[in-house]
Amino acid sequence: MSGITPEIAENMKKQGIFAFATASKAGVPNVVPVGMLFLAEDGKVWLVDNFLKKTLANLQENPVASFYVWNPECTDSYQVKGTCVIENSGEDYEKAVAFAHAKKETLPAKNLVKMTVTEVYYTSPGPKAGNPVE
Repeated sequence: MSGITPEIAENMKKQGIFAFATASKAGVPNVVPVGMLFLAEDGKVWLVDNFLKKTLANLQENPVASFYVWNPECTDSYQVKGTCVIENSGEDYEKAVAFAHAKKETLPAKNLVKMTVTEVYYTSPGPKAGNPVE
């Protein structure tokens, strides 16, 4: 499942807002709250771009991103890292637009950011902190 375990996937469904981090080509960091981030059927993480500006610019320069998974019901928390591509046409993009419009019809759904997960780490305090999820 691309490094995201069933437990992590379940916790992602329960999380309302994710902190999504990118960096410019020069290494200037940017982190934003996003609500339309989810694990798609293809095993990739999808993020619907409604209002991304610096994040989108960063991904165009440097396609690497990260987000964390944590909510009050989680027994562990996780950092997810991956590489992203931006789509603004095609079948998957149309699915993302439909997803966004089902939540709120006036959302622009300008792009679909698809992340291929490359690494997942525990971020919970304790002996697993910083270790990869296997």
